[in-house]
Amino acid sequence: MREDGSHAGVSLIADSRGQGLISPIDLSSGEHSAYRWVHEYQRPLVIGSVASETRFTDTLEWFRSNGDRSICVLPFSTALRRLGAICVGRSTENAFSEEEISLLTLAVDYAALALDDRLHFAASEKAGLQLENERTKLKLILDLNNSVVSNLELKQLIRAISPSIRNVMQLDAVALMLPTSDNGCLEVYALDFPDSKGTIRPGVMVSPDGLPGQVFRSGKLWVGDISEERTKTDDRKLTSQEGFQATCFLPLVRSSRALGVLSVARLRKDSFTEQDVDFLLQIAGQVAIAIDNALAYHKISELSDKLAQEKLYLEDEIRSELNFEEIVGNSTILRKVLRQVEAVAPTDSTVLIYGETGSGKELIARAVHKLSMRKSHAFVKLNCAAIPTGLLESELFGHEKGAFTGAIAQRIGRFELASQGTIFLDEVGEIPLDLQPKLLRVLQEREFERLGSSRTVHTNARLIAATNRDLNAMVDNQRFRSDLFYRLNVFPIYVPPLRERTEDIPFLVRHFAQHFDRLMKRQIETISSETMNALVRYPWPGNIRELQNVIERAVILSSGKELKVPIADLKPRSGDSGGSNGMMTLEEMERRHILYVLNQTNWVFSGPNGAAAKLGMKRPTLQFRMRKLGISRPSRQ
Repeated sequence: MREDGSHAGVSLIADSRGQGLISPIDLSSGEHSAYRWVHEYQRPLVIGSVASETRFTDTLEWFRSNGDRSICVLPFSTALRRLGAICVGRSTENAFSEEEISLLTLAVDYAALALDDRLHFAASEKAGLQLENERTKLKLILDLNNSVVSNLELKQLIRAISPSIRNVMQLDAVALMLPTSDNGCLEVYALDFPDSKGTIRPGVMVSPDGLPGQVFRSGKLWVGDISEERTKTDDRKLTSQEGFQATCFLPLVRSSRALGVLSVARLRKDSFTEQDVDFLLQIAGQVAIAIDNALAYHKISELSDKLAQEKLYLEDEIRSELNFEEIVGNSTILRKVLRQVEAVAPTDSTVLIYGETGSGKELIARAVHKLSMRKSHAFVKLNCAAIPTGLLESELFGHEKGAFTGAIAQRIGRFELASQGTIFLDEVGEIPLDLQPKLLRVLQEREFERLGSSRTVHTNARLIAATNRDLNAMVDNQRFRSDLFYRLNVFPIYVPPLRERTEDIPFLVRHFAQHFDRLMKRQIETISSETMNALVRYPWPGNIRELQNVIERAVILSSGKELKVPIADLKPRSGDSGGSNGMMTLEEMERRHILYVLNQTNWVFSGPNGAAAKLGMKRPTLQFRMRKLGISRPSRQ
């Protein structure tokens, strides 16, 4: 009996005369076969005289020719299913007694149970193998899908998934063919073929007239033996030289667009079943998604690089047009500063530039000078903190010969040199109190006397001052004259620290890299995104000056075309991420604590309720720590 319930009609007859196993016979031919009767009624059929029996002529003819005079046909069944029938015969008539029929029935029942159990085990084993095979295929699809999502580099993806495809599908070779952009041929882009003889390898061109080319153009797969291929192209020669017997070319299609061809091959004939092809089509679909993603990523990367280059070029043009060639950046806060520079530059008003050390205050002062009517005259600068207190007055206002020990000749001061031009006093908060009235007189009266002289000297210099200190707090603490502060603070400009204009860091990195590249005659062309991201995340406590020094050192250390920045030397940025390990540095914790107390005390330093008292330190110590940590009073604008 067949698995679908129809009659197979074949039985095996055992010869009781010791002649061994007799060939299978068909008991189901004809409408009145003994097998059909036993199968239908499920009880033994005993024919005592084969010669006189007329009902089952089709069945009995074989027994007559074999010399049997009586037969017994027993149903070969269990309670769950019918397996067939067992026939026995004897050379004498009426040879089967009731006891023998009962014994035969019992034996046949046991045999049926044994056979049924074996068939059930075989079916379960087959089902288990099929289930395990399906699980393996499902895992391959999931792994392939995960690889497609997480890997945008196509060659790495193919190398990662090809061994799994070969093992699961029992393949000998997997190849990915992509179209070239010039002649319409297909190129072997990636190959996984451990036993390759070298005929097929990455970079080999495949003729557009061959099967892969036809599959690529038509979008229809081809599967079969090499002998079935009718084309006489080089690709058939290649496959035959490698020893392939069966191949399958699958089109890689995404959104009705042909992307390439996935080729798989085996070294034996007639090896690709319908189930194999169905599963390979699923794999081809995932590979097509991977190719589409990789191409899209590549295109987006190219466009992003192009836009970045165009943006940098545009920024250079903007800076040139606005006469801010030395000021690099395009952040909103920097643009606000430049608009203030444009507004105040044409006037002769005093400008006070304040901000942290290294933030670029001198560049802002130079920009004010260059945009003013005084740009053709001198720009004289002096760092008040770099000159000893006893010599600062001489530097500012000059001296006569013999005015003090060591004054062996007359000297003209900076204010006199800057007449008709601009004088830039950096770190103006460091000017001692006893010298501040003379500076105030210059601002109010435009006149002064040299040391050792009673002759009044007039000056028409414009003053631009800069400081990283809180002059307003110094006024409150009587360390800076209020009248001088008000004269300096006519037009204040706040220069933000680099951490407040992080979008300008890539422009500054590029600017300094190009500058030192030309200076040191290097050929640095690229900066990796990982390096740039690390530079952007770093808080730059030393501001632009620190960034400049880091880039100069990086150019010295870089031997190739890529800028190598020693990222390990940079401290991690605190804040949301807290650096790479989620922890802040001790300095950052101290800085944040001091800022918190200053805000709580409204930036009052002295007194029982001042910041110094709450922090448990003296006021000079607090100011020293603030300078070291780059803390200054925020803008009051």
